[in-house]
Amino acid sequence: MAKVVAVTGNEACANALRQVNPDVCGVYPITPQTDMMQKYASYVSNGKVDTEIILVESEHSSMSACIGAAAAGGRVVTATSSQGLALMWEMLHIASGDRLPIIMPVVNRALSAPLNIHGDHSDAMGARDTGWVQLWSENAQDAYDNTIQAFRIGEHMDIRLPVMVCLDGFIISHSIERMEYLEDEEVKGFVGEYKNFLPLLDLDKPKSYGPLILPDLFHEYKKAQHEVMLKVKDVVLKVAADFEKLSGRKYGLFESYRLDDADIALVILNSAAGTTTDIVDGFRARGIKAGLLKPRLFRPFPYDEVAEALGKVKAVCVMDRSDSFGGYGPVFMEISSALYPLQERPVLINRIYGLGGRDYLPEHGEAVLNELDEIAKGGKVEKYKEYIGVRE
Repeated sequence: MAKVVAVTGNEACANALRQVNPDVCGVYPITPQTDMMQKYASYVSNGKVDTEIILVESEHSSMSACIGAAAAGGRVVTATSSQGLALMWEMLHIASGDRLPIIMPVVNRALSAPLNIHGDHSDAMGARDTGWVQLWSENAQDAYDNTIQAFRIGEHMDIRLPVMVCLDGFIISHSIERMEYLEDEEVKGFVGEYKNFLPLLDLDKPKSYGPLILPDLFHEYKKAQHEVMLKVKDVVLKVAADFEKLSGRKYGLFESYRLDDADIALVILNSAAGTTTDIVDGFRARGIKAGLLKPRLFRPFPYDEVAEALGKVKAVCVMDRSDSFGGYGPVFMEISSALYPLQERPVLINRIYGLGGRDYLPEHGEAVLNELDEIAKGGKVEKYKEYIGVRE
């Protein structure tokens, strides 16, 4: 039976971790993730979990400790944000290359310089090619549910890969929302017992992790790693189907909103998607067929499914809360790749919004949808990429 609560996104993720009760947790504070691990540490201190907390001197050390614990044979978690994720970058590749299913909520925050502690997607987008599965969350409920599902996804015996659960800094991490918790026993039963795979502490079968591989095998190893990623989509959908039976809440590779007959559409991640559904409703009330696509699984990216969802739309704007300087936004580049093989495809434009915590306001979405409406009617594209909400 669900328990209705009013909590922050950070507390929701910490509670999901408590319900799973992992073996080891590497801890290092960084805003706006800090109180998630602080809350989890209180569960350890109060005897509510059996987790071994490892206090370290940096995020690089935190991920290093997690890698060692996971290779030894433990169920392992940590969390981070921004520069902390950037400092882990070297170790992120090792975690995925060694096929270690570490679960890590990432509270998305801008990267320095200049120093900014507020939310955008620069951190996780910078780590998108490190071989980690990425799930993105619109609100605290999504963050809680994604964290629970992440264990089943990453630990699946066909996958064995680390998973990031992304949630917007402050907007989700520190805002109090009404949401529903599952019962502890329900979560425990859903996630199941941890299954070891080639643990280092199995002394009867000695093994090594991450040995030197020269050009005669490295290329083949990376191809195999890519092929494992291609299996993730099916596992994500299977886990989501099981989770729906348990919770009544439906998840997929992405969420479509009023897309079936849409002429124009926005693609947008995380917390801004909620605001955008209201904007879409306003345009529908005016007789303009607007729609929304909210990605959930960003790595691996569901190219075929996205192409099918957006292929009949006349004009699409991909909204990025990060930038690839000198190029287009990272989400835009993925959507472009998905749609490129189609014989007929939408006109695509890219808008950068909300960097460093700048508010995404209804008028921003309205302006973009008005522009798309003109494009869909045959109007000329003035700029394919533009920053919106910039002060004059």
